[in-house]
Amino acid sequence: MKRQSLEAILGEMNSAPYLEQYEYIKGLLDAGKIKPVKSSGKNGKKPALYLEYWLIDEQVDYSNLEQELLFEMDLGINIDYYMHNLPVYDKDREAVRQLHDFLLKQKQLLQTAVSYNERSLQIWGYEKFLSQGNGKTILKHCGLDLAFLNCYSTTEPFAYFTLTRKTPQKLLIIENKDTFFSMRRHLLAGHKTILGEEFGTLIYGSGKRVISSMQQFALSAEPYMLNENNAFYYFGDLDYEGIGIYENLAACFKEQAAIKPFVAAYALMLTKSKSIAKLPTTKEGQNRQLEGFFFDYFDGATQEDMRKLLEQNLYIPQEILTVLDY
Repeated sequence: MKRQSLEAILGEMNSAPYLEQYEYIKGLLDAGKIKPVKSSGKNGKKPALYLEYWLIDEQVDYSNLEQELLFEMDLGINIDYYMHNLPVYDKDREAVRQLHDFLLKQKQLLQTAVSYNERSLQIWGYEKFLSQGNGKTILKHCGLDLAFLNCYSTTEPFAYFTLTRKTPQKLLIIENKDTFFSMRRHLLAGHKTILGEEFGTLIYGSGKRVISSMQQFALSAEPYMLNENNAFYYFGDLDYEGIGIYENLAACFKEQAAIKPFVAAYALMLTKSKSIAKLPTTKEGQNRQLEGFFFDYFDGATQEDMRKLLEQNLYIPQEILTVLDY
């Protein structure tokens, strides 16, 4: 029900004689189209009228929609929700019918995985209906999930530098842009190793974005990168956030390959930091809850130095290493 004032309900009749106004309102009351809001008080006239009323929605006949759901809907669509919520179906009907027509005529397209936007355009003619429109709600109401549509999310493609495509090889994921460019420059200058390790590929992680990028690794990587005998390493800032990025990435990627910290680079960071009079302080708001398996790759003395650094709210940016160190 919608609440409206007496004047709003009278509309053009506000200029009519009061008895006509009264008879008009009384007729709406008798027909069950309005109901007085008694707490609003009366207008003080005779016969009196309340100052506000509830507008009562007219009963809508949804029997045609009920028949449509029962006898015309594709069997892949569960109609239970809409049968109990016919006004919602009335609102969703166009989108549901589009889904119905797709399943009826083009269901074979679901055999091939495509992106969410591509599938959305196929079904509803609007590429962002799943990501920004009502698509997920429509699917839920139809008893379906996103997996049914056999589509995948897309992320920004990761940037990488390939020195060689020979396999197996070592691939190094680097948190920050400056270090990625410096290491790339080092390899382009003809050097074969970085701190004694021979890497065939450098991948720019771009901070936390690396986690979403690497989740789609199998879809966006070159075939040589997917060789099961390849080895992956990670190098980032020595702080809570950098370590957290590594641990989250390693956990997300473990089904495809193990990712190890680039131990030699972290050890050299610690060594170089001892010659710096004042290290930067840890940024506020960093998540300090670490799993801790990052530290397992280092010897006891190195672990102790790292933990002391973190406890003192200090950190070492990976940019402490330059092209002269590699």
